[in-house]
Amino acid sequence: MSQPATTRGSLTPRTAWIIFAAAAFIYFVAVVQRTALGVAGVEALDRFGVEALGLSALSVVQITVYASLQLPAGALLDRLGPKRMLLAGSLIMGLGQLLLAFTDQLGWALAARVLIGAGDAPVFIAATRLVSEWFPPRRAPLMVQVTGTLGQVGQLASAIPVAWLLHQQGWTTTFATLAALGLLAGAMSLWQVRMPPENHAHHPVPSATGASGEVAPASPAHRPHEGDSPAEPVALRMRDAIRPSGVKLGFWTHWTGLFSANTVALLWGVPFFVQGQGLTTAQASGLLTLLVMTNIAAAPVIGTLTARHPLRRSWLILGGATAIAVTWAAILLPSNPRPLWQLAGLIVVLGLGGPVALVGMDYARTFGIRGRLGTATGFVNIGGFAATVVSVALIGAALQIVSPGTSDYSLDDYRIALATMAVPWTIGVAGILHSRRRTRAQMADAGVTVPPLRKALREGRRL
Repeated sequence: MSQPATTRGSLTPRTAWIIFAAAAFIYFVAVVQRTALGVAGVEALDRFGVEALGLSALSVVQITVYASLQLPAGALLDRLGPKRMLLAGSLIMGLGQLLLAFTDQLGWALAARVLIGAGDAPVFIAATRLVSEWFPPRRAPLMVQVTGTLGQVGQLASAIPVAWLLHQQGWTTTFATLAALGLLAGAMSLWQVRMPPENHAHHPVPSATGASGEVAPASPAHRPHEGDSPAEPVALRMRDAIRPSGVKLGFWTHWTGLFSANTVALLWGVPFFVQGQGLTTAQASGLLTLLVMTNIAAAPVIGTLTARHPLRRSWLILGGATAIAVTWAAILLPSNPRPLWQLAGLIVVLGLGGPVALVGMDYARTFGIRGRLGTATGFVNIGGFAATVVSVALIGAALQIVSPGTSDYSLDDYRIALATMAVPWTIGVAGILHSRRRTRAQMADAGVTVPPLRKALREGRRL
């Protein structure tokens, strides 16, 4: 008699944890590479001789490349696997940082940011793919949050040691060091990363796709047939991966939760706090540190709630979106600088947005099609970064309009510019509501209904 799938060919739990740690480290390095310019915004204004729109371009081009490559990166991930994608991504990012280290020309700096964005594209989706394969479905939402949290410690590294190195050793040494870190991450992917064997235990198939937190299977209708042309399976994979309404709900979840924190962390946080609010650079870096610490503290809670209450996941992002809007209004409506405690409150709320945005990855995991999960995850991951591009560009353009010909902006300039974040916020919330309605309708057709909250609480059901 053959052994059950849960034990046959499975590796030790220790192996799974080692591979998880390696993937988390590689993602940590990617976040350091991604966010390093955020603490060098003021230096970049001087080094490249640009104003607000030029500084925005350095971030916009990176994020645009990152977001635009998510679907191709996801398709390649489904074909090539995490090891090759993590290796290639780490080396390409390192090459971009090396170019950035030795140039003072805006054109070459933009080329460097293109490389950084391209290398960054497959890293997170490859890391979450490993989590989905190595850990059981009830643990996967929490492990995705932990992966994101450990990676986001890279933002903390940018806010403290990278900022310190920049001020002590200068631009070239700092970004050359980041290039070496990319090489180290590539070596780690070769050394430790691998997928489980084919007979490793896979996730059970739910009675209704996405309703109970498990991964959907690949339908025979979605599998490539013998005789298909090489181009046809790729088109089918992409189309099938993004078709489910639940995957689109994940996209809008990621869009709405992530862009505000990204806008602050990647570019406009330090200039706003220093020039607009009158803080020191050290205080501004401290606020970015608080952003990461909040992210770390909130991620296990959000992951646990997601796993326990899969039918109420959308309430997490809607509640987070409301809190973000209210807190930004409290900062931007007054015409005088806000006290440090209030700015810290803003950062705490924005820090909650990162883990809430990762609920979108859980939608990709549970509503996507097995065999297309890399593509579905890549599509969801476009959301937050596409919104970040919109937000960063709108802020840069608004600053350029209200105060042309300068790089020294006042609080009133920033109040007007940062208010433009209402545009991507409104788009995201509308997308969530629309996709949620369609997703619940499709679940109802499959026999799964979301009970009223009061009834669910009374009956003690999983929400």
